Amino acid sequence: MFAIVEVAGQQFKVEKDQNIFVHRLDEKEGDKIVLDKVLLVEEKGTALVGTPTVEGYIIKATVLTHVKGDKVKVFKKKRRKGYQVMNGHRQYFTEIHIDGIEKGKTPAKKAADKGETAAAKSVKTEKAAAPAKKTEAKAKATAKPAAKKTAPVKKETKAGSTTAKTTKPKVEKATATKKAGASGAKAAAKPKATAKKTETKKKTAPKKSSGDTPKEEK
Repeated sequence: MFAIVEVAGQQFKVEKDQNIFVHRLDEKEGDKIVLDKVLLVEEKGTALVGTPTVEGYIIKATVLTHVKGDKVKVFKKKRRKGYQVMNGHRQYFTEIHIDGIEKGKTPAKKAADKGETAAAKSVKTEKAAAPAKKTEAKAKATAKPAAKKTAPVKKETKAGSTTAKTTKPKVEKATATKKAGASGAKAAAKPKATAKKTETKKKTAPKKSSGDTPKEEK
């Protein structure tokens, strides 16, 4: 029975009672660790492939030592430039012992699942609170126009006062027209009187006859 597990970003094929070197882990020497990222499990000739991990399988291991890998030389050179550099590097590793491949879920994973569920619940509550806020905002928006609609009533009262004011000049105009009519009547009456005077003058004036001779004035 073997399994393929992911540890610190690398994949390893492991079996029971096997020692492997992985990238430096934070655990101390002698600590027990549980590897839950099992990608494949082979048991009795049947392989279980995860999507992406195989549920229900874990790998228990023990941290043995923290070591350094072999020195790696890094040499750089540019020809005809007089440039060359030599560097060395030793990678940090952790040696772990595989205790066994077992079925079961880790308490850490359950705690992580609980944390995810709590986060999902908080997100749901936030989403539920968001529509409530929107409805409150809409209610406020609808309430504000109602208050604005009451304002035109005042305008109507003002308009009524303006109409009342405008009716007064109409009365004044009517009196002015009456005065103008009276003055026009008087003006029309004056020409009639002058016409009567001219008629009287015409009547008093003597008519000249063709036979009569004009008298000499003394």
